[in-house]
Amino acid sequence: MSELDKIRAMAVRHAGRQSPQLPRLFAYTLDHTTEIDPLIYDPAASLVIQGTQRMFIGDKMFEYGPGQSMIVAAEIAALGQICEASEDQPFLAVGLFLDPALLSDLVLEMVAIPELPIESGYGVSTASASLLGAWGRLLELLDRPTEIPVMAQSLEHELMFRLLMGPHGGLLRQIAGSDSRLMHIRKAMAWIRDHYTERLNFKAVAALAGMSVSVFYDRFKAVAAVSPLQYQKYIRLHEARRRMIANQVSAAEVGFAVGYESASQFSREYKRLFGAPPGQDTERAKAGLGGFNPPRSLGARPDVA
Repeated sequence: MSELDKIRAMAVRHAGRQSPQLPRLFAYTLDHTTEIDPLIYDPAASLVIQGTQRMFIGDKMFEYGPGQSMIVAAEIAALGQICEASEDQPFLAVGLFLDPALLSDLVLEMVAIPELPIESGYGVSTASASLLGAWGRLLELLDRPTEIPVMAQSLEHELMFRLLMGPHGGLLRQIAGSDSRLMHIRKAMAWIRDHYTERLNFKAVAALAGMSVSVFYDRFKAVAAVSPLQYQKYIRLHEARRRMIANQVSAAEVGFAVGYESASQFSREYKRLFGAPPGQDTERAKAGLGGFNPPRSLGARPDVA
């Protein structure tokens, strides 16, 4: 039995069940394909075991399937789709939300490596045999919960070490560094998420990141694959959708509440992102027809609080 087959068997047993002792570790399965749906990713590492997922980030599109690993190092806005899944061969993946403090401790133990230029806030690559082994050993703890208090930290360290030594280790080193370029961009992203209803002041947000406006704009787009203004728009629309589904408020009311000055502009941009006008989309979502909203196990959170 291959290492991926062993991981598949464990992931099937634990899919959809969260361990309170390993709250950042998840397994996820879906037995059908999905429509393209907007997502917001949190920093995480994931591994696809079976099936295929398609991602659209900015103007880039890529697919990743069995044995491929994805690292997301910032709160990325994206479009996602499960494009290969069935009842006989469901989509199956595992994921781990990243702990910056753990990464920092680990990086300090490694030989100093110069900070690399930011190319993007995410990366996909084929998992090596050593990385698959590390994933497998961490997942085995779900079958042996009594070992979690003793073994979990060292096995997570092993997984992070293998990722740090892989093709996208530079992304993880950026997360580990509190004064890294990526962390400055993430600080700006957090400010935009916290103040999404306000008019975006480029000069103020660039100053928060410690950069000139032009440098900030270029680096933000390099990480997020969208401009700061597009990122804010994405956050506003996600929050509007969440409020309408949860609270049954009208589109006009929620559009103004999340920062839009024009109801028609809100409706137009909402339809462009979600594929249907606000009322129609939220009715579909309430009926369970609103597309793919993966859980945090894949590094994605469907709603923005």
